[in-house]
Amino acid sequence: MWMSAVVVFVGGGLGAIVRELFMLMLGRYSTAFPLDIFMANILACFLLGIVSSLHQERRASDGANLLLATGFCGGMSTFSSFVFGAFSETMTPGRLVPSILYIIASLVVGYGAAWVGLRSVTRKRRA
Repeated sequence: MWMSAVVVFVGGGLGAIVRELFMLMLGRYSTAFPLDIFMANILACFLLGIVSSLHQERRASDGANLLLATGFCGGMSTFSSFVFGAFSETMTPGRLVPSILYIIASLVVGYGAAWVGLRSVTRKRRA
């Protein structure tokens, strides 16, 4: 049990570092749209789809799933960052439309990225 918690802790720390790198690299492009949070969340959705599919097919161990899906993807993509990005956009005068677009795009593209991640592993297995 403790080892599982340590594995999630390590993966979460690495995911949080990657998210911070997105913030630093894309922050200057995020004035009209929270692109940094959006990109970190979408990449995490895609990777989560891949790792989950590999785990379901028993091609990734429980430990790898804890490290990557629960830890890394959980640390890189946080619901609190998503909600804060949407909230701050909504509270800024004249930003209601970009906020709504951000919420819709995050959900639609995030769902699509997770689906593509899941399908990419399934297709490779069939091929």
